[in-house]
Amino acid sequence: MENVSASPDELKQQILDRVARFAEMAHAPRPFVPGETPVPVSGKVYGAPEMVSLVEAALEFWLTAGRFDAAFCEGLKQVTQRRHVLTANSGSSANLLALTSLTSPLLGKRRLLPGDEVITLAAGFPTTVNPILQNRLLPVFVDVQAETYNVDLQALADAVTDKTRAIMMAHTLGNPFDLDGVMEIAKKHHLWLIEDTCDALGSFYRGKPAGSFGDVASLSFYPAHHITTGEGGAVLTDNSLIKRSVESFRDWGRDCWCPTGRDNTCKQRFERTFPNLPPGYDHKYVYSHIGYNLKMTDLQAAVGLAQLQRLPELEAARKANFAHLHAAFAQWSHLFILPRATPHAEPSWFGFPLTVKDEAPFTREELMVALNERKIGTRLLFAGNLTKQPLMQDQPCRISGSLENTDRILRGTFWLGVFPGLSRDMLDYVVAGVEAFLARRGLA
Repeated sequence: MENVSASPDELKQQILDRVARFAEMAHAPRPFVPGETPVPVSGKVYGAPEMVSLVEAALEFWLTAGRFDAAFCEGLKQVTQRRHVLTANSGSSANLLALTSLTSPLLGKRRLLPGDEVITLAAGFPTTVNPILQNRLLPVFVDVQAETYNVDLQALADAVTDKTRAIMMAHTLGNPFDLDGVMEIAKKHHLWLIEDTCDALGSFYRGKPAGSFGDVASLSFYPAHHITTGEGGAVLTDNSLIKRSVESFRDWGRDCWCPTGRDNTCKQRFERTFPNLPPGYDHKYVYSHIGYNLKMTDLQAAVGLAQLQRLPELEAARKANFAHLHAAFAQWSHLFILPRATPHAEPSWFGFPLTVKDEAPFTREELMVALNERKIGTRLLFAGNLTKQPLMQDQPCRISGSLENTDRILRGTFWLGVFPGLSRDMLDYVVAGVEAFLARRGLA
């Protein structure tokens, strides 16, 4: 029976207690039934803490970025070891903001200008490259290594010209690229480095978090990723000018940096003078960039804040699942190129990539169809070779060197899930599915 004398705080606690009970009952993991329960490649791992945090934010009804967002950003600063963290409404938006921030006049002579070259990977996800095109910059595509799926350093070095201004690429499937080599090239030629860390939260290189090396980096919190806010992303940097640029592009292009719901942080709201505007024009309505509204909501941030508490266990589960699959697939190394971590890297793997060797007596598609029939999820390594995708057919770009390994990925690479929601029974079922396929062909 409802307690009519309860205070708002007491009612709120009753609601949150019931939400926790509901989550434990309605969202508990279900038993795995081989052949009936799907084995997905990715998914969200959550429970009562996330649902309680989400409902608490809903009860406050702030909706746009607020106290949960501020707390989430502080938590991400600790995890990523970056000075500035700004959330966004998606990882793709984070990539757009990260690259676009480098076009700001705030950066003076180092700002990126139309026609400047940005080196990237042909084997990647479109939204790592789309911001380059959208800013009228020229993507320069280079090849990757066969086992790490990350940039070939010699190909990267060979691609640099007097027009090159930046490098933007992802840590493929959570495996950090060779940051020693890439940073050396970037510093030698005075290039910006944008780390797409959307698949690599929790990965390390020489003991430092992926995403903490470049001038600016991005994260994604889509449900497939290491932690989730549903939709969401973040931009990371130590550079105060880049931070201010990201903030402006994300917040409608405004010059003002006041947090949502606060005014006059600069203490000069009506005291500034800008060319062509009346003296004292309200700083909240001065626009210095061609911006957007790409902010995260407090509802999303509330989920992310609870997810951050799970991150260590989620990282450990991904690593254990990857190790289990790697040990199982070692027996078939004559048929598949097995994944390898970059030297000095400790990946929190996003997936378990496999490349069917050219000499194998079956195709990737044949194996994927067989696994799909057993309800085992698979995914391609994103676009395979972006230069051959329809989106690039009318776009300006430059291909530097051979894309031999990228084309091998286009033909023969796919990946299996290692996300923490997969039990050991599920992983063993995946291995058994591959073994059954090979046995039918006399290969196991």
